[in-house]
Amino acid sequence: MKLSIAIPDSSLMEEPSPLGQALKISDIGRACAVFKVNTIYLYHEADGRDRDRSLLRTTLRYLETPQYLRRTMYRKTEELRFAGSLSPLKIPSHVQTPDPTKVKPGDIRDGVVVFARGQKYVDVGFDKFIPYHGPEDEGKRITVQFKEGPPNLSIKQIRRDEIKQYWGYEVKEASSLSNVLSNWNSFVIFTSRKGKLIHKTQKYFQEISDAEVLVVFGSPKRGVHEILGRALGNVPKSQILNFFPDQATQTVRLEEAILGTLAILNILSRN
Repeated sequence: MKLSIAIPDSSLMEEPSPLGQALKISDIGRACAVFKVNTIYLYHEADGRDRDRSLLRTTLRYLETPQYLRRTMYRKTEELRFAGSLSPLKIPSHVQTPDPTKVKPGDIRDGVVVFARGQKYVDVGFDKFIPYHGPEDEGKRITVQFKEGPPNLSIKQIRRDEIKQYWGYEVKEASSLSNVLSNWNSFVIFTSRKGKLIHKTQKYFQEISDAEVLVVFGSPKRGVHEILGRALGNVPKSQILNFFPDQATQTVRLEEAILGTLAILNILSRN
């Protein structure tokens, strides 16, 4: 199962402090990395605020960026003032040697295109840049594979879908949940207390175990039924499921809901 999730830009509305908001986003990013989420869609919801949307976008992307590229790609801003408190994702794209003498042909690494001395290079976190002859502009983050190891390091640009191991998530924005769904052509799972109980849908998970699946979460105040209204029943290839029937009378925090839901999906898709 290839997972993506959709969360509203109102996800932070019940967090009173900037530190609490940062830690909540960190937990979301960590859950997505643990369960190998491909894309996080941030959709606009009625209670969403521009500030929260920007904070979600920036922090989630910062978390997914390898540590050796963060100084190049991010300036010190108010949004990232609690960056030191965020949990590391520990995904393969982050666990890279800082020593260029240990690089082997075939190794994969993320980098940023830079312009120096009249030509383009890639900064991959070493003490010197590597010549780049591709089409991307300065400041663009790319993924490269080494054709040669030291002393003559050379690279080729590759796509993420060419990498066999999990490399990280993308963060995309949408004007509404309806917009996300209109551009999604595979299975959709809506999370809701009003949905079918999860333990009654095992056959369904056998059907989607090898498919791309979008898991949709509502806001702290409005569930997917309130957000989509009658349109909810017209979404193709969709199911409305209750992953936490034992907590029907309790509020489940979004970060806990994401972690728990993805864990359950991971277990069910393997059975």
